[in-house]
Amino acid sequence: MLDQLLAHAVQLSSLPRLARIRQQPQEVQARLLRGLLRRAQGTEWGRRYGFGEHMTPADFARRVPVSTYEQLYPELEKVLRGQPDVLWPGRPQWFAKSSGTTNARSKYIPVTAEALHDCHYRAGRDMLALSTHLYPRERLLAGKTLSLGGAHASNPFRPHEPASRVGDVSAVIMAQLPAWAEILRTPPIKMALLDEWEEKIERIARHVLRQDVRVLAGVPTWTVVLLRRVVALAGADNITQVWPQLRLFLHGAVAFGPYRELFRQLIPDARMRYLEIYNASEGYFALQDEPASEDLLLLLDHGIYYEFLPADQWAAPDPRPVSLAEVELHRPYALVISTNAGLWRYLVGDTVRFTSLAPYRVRITGRTKHFLNAFGEEVVIETAEAAVAAASHATGLLVHDFTAAPVWFAADSATSRGGHEWAVEFAATPAAPDLARFGAVLDATLCALNSDYAAKRHRSLALAPPKVRAVPSGTFEAWLAHQGKLGGQHKVPRLLNSREVLEAVLRAASGAMRAV
Repeated sequence: MLDQLLAHAVQLSSLPRLARIRQQPQEVQARLLRGLLRRAQGTEWGRRYGFGEHMTPADFARRVPVSTYEQLYPELEKVLRGQPDVLWPGRPQWFAKSSGTTNARSKYIPVTAEALHDCHYRAGRDMLALSTHLYPRERLLAGKTLSLGGAHASNPFRPHEPASRVGDVSAVIMAQLPAWAEILRTPPIKMALLDEWEEKIERIARHVLRQDVRVLAGVPTWTVVLLRRVVALAGADNITQVWPQLRLFLHGAVAFGPYRELFRQLIPDARMRYLEIYNASEGYFALQDEPASEDLLLLLDHGIYYEFLPADQWAAPDPRPVSLAEVELHRPYALVISTNAGLWRYLVGDTVRFTSLAPYRVRITGRTKHFLNAFGEEVVIETAEAAVAAASHATGLLVHDFTAAPVWFAADSATSRGGHEWAVEFAATPAAPDLARFGAVLDATLCALNSDYAAKRHRSLALAPPKVRAVPSGTFEAWLAHQGKLGGQHKVPRLLNSREVLEAVLRAASGAMRAV
């Protein structure tokens, strides 16, 4: 009964707030911006731009520049080194170290007490409330929630200050969880935050083997690795035989479509449910509040003020985002945020499109620097992942990970065509006909979803058929390990207009692959 009382308590706390987000989005965001500006008016940044509760959204947009991480870094470095009251009041001790997918350098994002409690923890409670509200008969809180975290270490900018830490955002959150939340989860914090990933997977798998796990939370890629090890240790056919009460996976960081069939095989139970979350080092942005729809409800009262940069402004020297009230359905926007961690009009790098304006719901479409447009084909991550999922479904080939890059015209050939090369890691080595079929469905789906790609592929005049390479199991894990990005929230860039990542992945595969 204690689990039901806790479920009722979090629902009373969260569900009315989520209703306000849906019903009064403009009012909620306006009030939040006033609070952010009032709180930060005494900081260096606030004094520079005249912050205050009487500053209007129009004043804010006119005075404060849009900043990338690189542009904001001089101020962030002051915060990292311990200078107080730079971007936000006080002196943050914790920093989320991102995977650095936007460029080669890792990013350090302040995690203030306000960001931790009013953004990450609040959104976590909201997801808990929604889950128990949507599936009351499953008694999700009567068992454990299994979550994989990263690791944290001392802040290299303050080597003599052990209280200042940097790490994966999941590690930052876990290391400071309230006691009531720690009771619900597994494995123990010390085990969850181990920094040696292979040891972590093994120890966690052995620890959770006999527990009553009812909820999974994490990145699909690494969750698969753990589930497979648990199944192997148990001598079982699938994870349902180990955890018969497992009912929900809260997943994020990468699109779930390419992994869906893989999870169906690992968890062959019709009662299993899946809900998506959209969080990052910079904040917890949205969550799936309707099981029948993959759209994500934008969280508007979690310490983040939102603006949206239209696609035609992405390369502009003076970019002009639009407000929430000005967005249009199904147009691509880059996310611009101002937060209670001191990120002001910060260009995250993620791109979204709105699927609903009442309430505001989005789908993640990719990143401003992660797409294929070497030949005018304009393939974005959302389309690529949908095509991979379709090819996986049509062939029965389960995909673990993938990346793609251009194949350039040969300078010494008058008949050379451009194209795309895909490195795909499957759950099992595919037969040549199946791999050929996978490539054909991938190509056909891209043509169906993207008219620019279809035009370039017409009669193969401008683009050759995609070349799909099946890389051995463990290839992407080896590449991540070589990059120092094994485990946690780290992930492989899906699409890039350079071949740098693809070539490195192919080297990691050690030549043991087939091409079509």
